[in-house]
Amino acid sequence: MLNLEGRVALVTGSSRGIGRACAIRLAEAGADVVTNYVTSRSAAEDTALEICARGRRAWIVKADVSEEEDIQSMVDFIGEKVGRLDVIVSNAASGGFRPLLESSSRHFEATMNLNVMAIVHLVKAAMPLLERSEGRAKVIALSSHGSQIALPSYGLVGTSKAAVESIARHLALEIGDRGVNVNVVKSGLVETDSTKRFPDAERMFAERQAKTMTGGRDLTADDVANAVAFLASPMADMVQGEVLTVDGGAAVHV
Repeated sequence: MLNLEGRVALVTGSSRGIGRACAIRLAEAGADVVTNYVTSRSAAEDTALEICARGRRAWIVKADVSEEEDIQSMVDFIGEKVGRLDVIVSNAASGGFRPLLESSSRHFEATMNLNVMAIVHLVKAAMPLLERSEGRAKVIALSSHGSQIALPSYGLVGTSKAAVESIARHLALEIGDRGVNVNVVKSGLVETDSTKRFPDAERMFAERQAKTMTGGRDLTADDVANAVAFLASPMADMVQGEVLTVDGGAAVHV
């Protein structure tokens, strides 16, 4: 049975979309959850209410995880107010949708800071807490098919997701023997506020069912959250430095 009783999880970007689904699923499995947001306090409060409705504790922290100082302040808050941290879900991401040839160094730097360096800064700041976890601590990053497949106007984000997958392997090598597992969940196309803004999104969503091999059922944020909860649990203690793809089989064929 998937059981996270007594664990505390931090989910970045958990006011909406996949991050929100992950926070709620972890609470359903028994974890108390720190909800992170950067713009919408009300949406973060809604997520926290859902966590509390499942009998778990919730904290809300505003922090821009593209900024190392914000990350350190958030982890300091967790250490002082919560006293422990067992699971980190690095979900917050952005980058905009534009061709690479229309991208600037500023666009690239902003995307890498939020999507890639955040996980490094989170782990660095949180290691004292993670190493005190009872059982193995878990760090889980979110990726997408753009890490391997070229998508229109997705070059910056896709590049950052490829870097996330590599970073996770290298972090696993560095801290695996210190009691921490680092893994990635690679999600297929899920309908969220962000993905609705994809260039040619209507066509991509229309073709999604033809690509999956699970009876035509659409992939949802809850499906991704289930994979995150598994990796966060003791059931995945021997899964280390891996990328778990959740897409209904869409990426294994043309």
